[in-house]
Amino acid sequence: MIKRYPGSEIGRYFVREFDEVQIPTGKSGQKDFDKTITVEGKVTAIIYRNPRKRSVLEIYKNYEQALQAAGFEFLFTCADKGCGVAGAVDPLLSYRWACSQNKQRHVTGKLSRPEGDIFVNLHVCKGTNKTFLGIVESKPMEEGLVKVDADALAGEIDRTGHASIYGIYFDTDKANMKPESEQALGEIARLLKDRSKLKLFVVGHTDSVGSLDYNKTLSIRRARAVVEVLTGKYGISKNRLRGEGVGPLAPVLANTSDGGRAKNRRVELVKQ
Repeated sequence: MIKRYPGSEIGRYFVREFDEVQIPTGKSGQKDFDKTITVEGKVTAIIYRNPRKRSVLEIYKNYEQALQAAGFEFLFTCADKGCGVAGAVDPLLSYRWACSQNKQRHVTGKLSRPEGDIFVNLHVCKGTNKTFLGIVESKPMEEGLVKVDADALAGEIDRTGHASIYGIYFDTDKANMKPESEQALGEIARLLKDRSKLKLFVVGHTDSVGSLDYNKTLSIRRARAVVEVLTGKYGISKNRLRGEGVGPLAPVLANTSDGGRAKNRRVELVKQ
């Protein structure tokens, strides 16, 4: 989608399959940018050495035209002194905007797609004679790679008095568990059978999307659905489990990103 300018050479390149990064959408200050946006997804970063005898404007305009032709919306552009002062470190590309203020161009762009948005962070600099290109392809994190294990749960409960479960999945805004929750439920049941005297609170947690009352009610329903499966299907005594919910009141991370909200949606086992 974004080919290098002819004659450019790759000086640095890295790819991360899933990460959370900030992209500048405002001018550079002495330490920070006026504005940034937080984006999650596959991150690709490339630093090109620009061909000699090609101006910043010529290289930038070629990239700009390619982005426009691909349908990108420009969230922020700047030129020369309009990019701010040298000082802030680009959080996606890990370099300082230290170009000559009269010889730099920047664009932050977004391409909206049903399968996931693409964000581009492009900075062309005369002082270093380089082009800095960052691309974030937003997509859901691949789930289910880490399995719930009864022995690990036991160790976590012994150490901290509680353990978070991320392997129990519910339909959106419902207390219906998805089939892929079976592995985690089976390991919780094994924990309870191995430790016949262990009693647990099963606590539901949600993100902050929606009203507090709605989320608290939803979290209680989900926790009690887990208890119902453990007692009904796996034969755990009802007097050993109690389902409660706190909604969004005990977050693990801030609810300002998809990754933070996903981390906050969980079931927690708390020792009684």
